[in-house]
Order: sequence, then C-alpha cells, then structure tokens
Amino acid sequence: MNAQRRKALSTLRGTIEELKAKIEEAKSEIETLKDEEQDYFDNMPEGFQQGDKGQAAEAAADQLSTACDTLDSVTSELDEVVDRLEEACG
Repeated sequence: MNAQRRKALSTLRGTIEELKAKIEEAKSEIETLKDEEQDYFDNMPEGFQQGDKGQAAEAAADQLSTACDTLDSVTSELDEVVDRLEEACG
C-alpha cells in the first residue's frame, strides 16, 4: 500500500475513533436516563407498578437498556473495522 492510501486509512481510523467516543457519550447519557426511569419505577407503590404508568416506565427502562446493549455491539463492530484497517496497512 502506498503512503497516500496509508494516510487516508489513518484519517479514517481517527474518524472512527471519534465516532466511538461520541457513541460512548450517548451511551452514558442513555444509561443515566435508564437508571432514572428504573428508579422511578422501583419507587412506585406496587399497585402503581402494575398500572399503565408503571408498565410504561418499566418498558421504557427495558428499551433504554436494549439501546445501551446495541451501542456496545456497535462499538465492538467499530473496533473490528479499525482492526481491519490496521491489517490492510500491513
């Protein structure tokens, strides 16, 4: 691989690392919201937990947890992309 393409790959790796940092920031914010929603649900009286608001809060916390898991997968996939780019550079 010539120097020009190596430089382009290096730039791309930097871009991907920036994306990963942004994803981690977003994940942290989502986790905070998930924890707040879970606390809201956990602090409800049991009767309210079974009601519409309780069920909605529990479902929201579950969806936010799934979103965090998905972002973990995305980060892992981006790590794989970076590894492949590094291998391509030799």
